[in-house]
Amino acid sequence: MNEPLIDALDWSTLDWSKGDGLLPLIVQHAHDGRVLMLGYTNREALALTLQTREIHFWSRSKQRLWRKGESSGHVLSLVSITADCDRDTLLCQTLPAGPTCHRGTASCFDGDAAAHPWLNELEALIAARAQADPSSSYVAKLLAGPPARRAQKVGEEGVETALAAVSGDRDALRGEAADLLFHLLVLLRGAGLTLADIIGELARRHRGDRAQPATGAKD
Repeated sequence: MNEPLIDALDWSTLDWSKGDGLLPLIVQHAHDGRVLMLGYTNREALALTLQTREIHFWSRSKQRLWRKGESSGHVLSLVSITADCDRDTLLCQTLPAGPTCHRGTASCFDGDAAAHPWLNELEALIAARAQADPSSSYVAKLLAGPPARRAQKVGEEGVETALAAVSGDRDALRGEAADLLFHLLVLLRGAGLTLADIIGELARRHRGDRAQPATGAKD
């Protein structure tokens, strides 16, 4: 059992009375901050969560304990757990082993649309720069130019990324990959697409269905 998690949580201050022995448990992706799902926990489920470091809930519909992923294998590995200011709601940061939602999507809330927060911010910055003077903004100049120029830049950065990978230079690869991703975002912006569109396509391919959301048995 991870003692720091228990110490940080401070069981003695949790308010179990408001929900008749249940606390809402918000599950958040530890890497990008996405809210993956909401469930409920009781004392026994919480103890199992802390002991196994995998998220356990109390199912209100089935009236039993259940471990997320017990049938699908898509467990949620615990990274940290904290209570809110009223001590009646818990926030768990987790690392999911697969789609969290029974529909096959990463989140029960935002489906396939989520991207990393900083990439979302970068996309917004690129969109704002599109309105700038092309003579003073590299992004504006690329977006004002022909699509072939944006495609050329992605091609150049792709080759440089591949060469850095072949050379085994991790620092160079990190820099070239960042350049490639940046220019890809500019290319997508010029084509009227977003990173969320690409993530959605990847998720649909993963589910093996490019048109309809996947369905499956709920844990």
